Amino acid sequence: MAVTAARGLYTPEILAAATALANWPWEPSLPLQGEARSRSCGSGIALALDIAEDGTITRLGLRPHACAVGQAAAHVFAQSAIGRSRADIAEGRQQIDDWLKGDGPLPDWPGIALIAPAQAYPARHGAIVLAWDAALAALS
Repeated sequence: MAVTAARGLYTPEILAAATALANWPWEPSLPLQGEARSRSCGSGIALALDIAEDGTITRLGLRPHACAVGQAAAHVFAQSAIGRSRADIAEGRQQIDDWLKGDGPLPDWPGIALIAPAQAYPARHGAIVLAWDAALAALS
């Protein structure tokens, strides 16, 4: 049973996205930094970013210590974070939270359908939101 569940959760697409985080290496020189940790599974992520004068993200780097689902979700975040503001990140985070609770549709964040299989695994919900939470911490 556990092997079948893992196959449904850890799809080849999720595993590929998790490894693609190498496209956003940690950059300690970026001025804004935030961290987040999942209470449910212990996964964590550190995120560093820079913003333009209008408050939109211009660069980012990630240092994940998360499961494949958390890393895949961070990949989804990173692919569309450039050009977004704190308000955009907060709105996306709220949509994800509503969706995970079953109170809303799939969020309006590009690529989020990749992690849709993880909605059925509440123990992974904390890992899914790590990048959004770390970005909000960095932008606070």
